[in-house]
Amino acid sequence: MTYQKIQVKQLSGAGGAEITGVDLVTADDQTIAEIESALHQFLVVTLPDQPLDDVQLARFTARLGAFGLEPFVEGESTHPNVVAVVKEADEVKRLNFGGRWHSDWSFLETPPSYTLLHARELPPFGGDTLFANQYLAFESLSEGLQTLLKGQQAIHSARRPYGPQSHNANGKHLRSMKIKTGPEALAEFAHPMVRRHPATGRSALYVNPVYTIRLQGMTEDESAPLIGFLSERSVRPEFIIRVAWRPNMLTIWDNRVVQHLAVNDYDGHRRELHRTSVLGETPVAA
Repeated sequence: MTYQKIQVKQLSGAGGAEITGVDLVTADDQTIAEIESALHQFLVVTLPDQPLDDVQLARFTARLGAFGLEPFVEGESTHPNVVAVVKEADEVKRLNFGGRWHSDWSFLETPPSYTLLHARELPPFGGDTLFANQYLAFESLSEGLQTLLKGQQAIHSARRPYGPQSHNANGKHLRSMKIKTGPEALAEFAHPMVRRHPATGRSALYVNPVYTIRLQGMTEDESAPLIGFLSERSVRPEFIIRVAWRPNMLTIWDNRVVQHLAVNDYDGHRRELHRTSVLGETPVAA
């Protein structure tokens, strides 16, 4: 694709792109449209040197669509749709927020289409974010398994990380995050195991080890082998896009077709990024 308003440099064989030549505060409609086109082509885009405050971050997010839901984390006083993702220097030897492979809020009826993350304070090393291309994950499967999965739905729930008995219910865990837990996390929703992207028409695997708890019509024990296999298969090294953060860098990803993981390799150092999301659609089967 030819871009007129932005410069695009691909990050890896699995996708990802760095976008330069743009100021997000003053960007015109064509620039926004080209950024979204790059997202559809590369799945993850980074925009360095974007010194945004929370209001500016929210204003740019709104140009991509309505704000997504944030059911278990509280927004900032500067803007209710901006969430601070923080790990303090003294929070060591514990799981970080986003530290397992997942697709954001896949337990919702309408999970986010895009997630945006803006770097505010970074450790001197580490703290990268990994993304896994789920188009490639699906295409790597045998024809027989692809056919089987296209006819299946899986049950998603937030109960493991956010339910009343979850580790996050302990206020000492992830104490720097404004996390809410409760019985509403016990709700379940069924989504296709292979979803069709509404813009590209391509098929992507839609299973993740955090929120996908079982196949519809099966028990968790019966479902575990297949979910485990797909969870491992979906993050093979050749599917990975790695983002190394820089101060004031904005990263946007298409939550419908990637999983992501925040690498937890910077104990003893503080890391703060601010997040927004864009409301998505109900997943449609491939």
